[in-house]
Amino acid sequence: VKALKDFDVNKLCFYTRLYDEGKKSIFSIALAEDYGVDESQVVLGYGAEDILKQAVHFFLTETPGRNTMLIPQYSWWYYQSIADEVDGRTLQYSVNEEEDGFAYDFEALRRSIEEHQPKVVLVASPNNPTGNGLTPDELDRLGQFTPTDTIILVDEAYASFVTGDVSYIARLVGRYPNMIFCRTLSKFYGLPGLRMGFAFVGRSEEMEKFCRYANKYLGYDRLAEDIAVAALHSEEHYRHVAAVMNEARRMYKEEIGRLPGFKVYRSVANFILIKYPPALKDALQRAFAQAHYKVKFMNEPGLETHLRITLGRAKQNREVADVILKIAQAQ
Repeated sequence: VKALKDFDVNKLCFYTRLYDEGKKSIFSIALAEDYGVDESQVVLGYGAEDILKQAVHFFLTETPGRNTMLIPQYSWWYYQSIADEVDGRTLQYSVNEEEDGFAYDFEALRRSIEEHQPKVVLVASPNNPTGNGLTPDELDRLGQFTPTDTIILVDEAYASFVTGDVSYIARLVGRYPNMIFCRTLSKFYGLPGLRMGFAFVGRSEEMEKFCRYANKYLGYDRLAEDIAVAALHSEEHYRHVAAVMNEARRMYKEEIGRLPGFKVYRSVANFILIKYPPALKDALQRAFAQAHYKVKFMNEPGLETHLRITLGRAKQNREVADVILKIAQAQ
């Protein structure tokens, strides 16, 4: 808010690109400093969706005969949609249900890469809607068994809700020239209307071509960049928000997870996935509507008896949990 109030409107008379320094903008410079990478390895976009689309469109059309992308079995519909826009082929790899959550099947993914030789392997960490993520060691393992001519596109739009450590990004893009980490200010920073996304890329001739393709020559929104830098440097506030969500995960796990027929899955995102008894679906939908809460009831194959809840403020989290408890206990 302070950045917005203190904004100098005269800045709108100038492009954000720093021509004399060869840098994209003040935001890309701040990101490079905070994440420990060279500014040339930073890509900016109008939200993570913009960068994801740019990357998928570029890499699936760059090499003749290589237009295949691997995506998670349960994932955001947008991935397949942007591949379809350039006549790309999408194949799914397994996301397995475990005792307390979901997890990527790394061995199946490795075999799929060997068999199909995709141009892009897209992994979401955390994954929407299952909530599972990848550790730095798992990302390192993925880099080890993926050929360097296959792009590893890591969608981290929902990252940072559990840990603020981002040191692995510089380490991995330094080690793997084919790796891209895509992030946004929309989720953890709570600024979806700002439409600011950013990515960090490995070093290779192919990545340099992608950066030239994706970057906006004249820069970005000057006001949005000032707000973005302020958000980036407001760690204390956002860690407090993350703590509220951590408490909400614990509450749902302890109170809803013990109910007969319910299962609350482990999540490292700002949402949780819950399995519920099919017989309660209509009652739950009516109760949420009456309480004026919008909850997503899944309809994807394999998730037809699951709902996804976005975590909010403590009072909201309590009220949503109480809706479920009331319906479950009335049966």
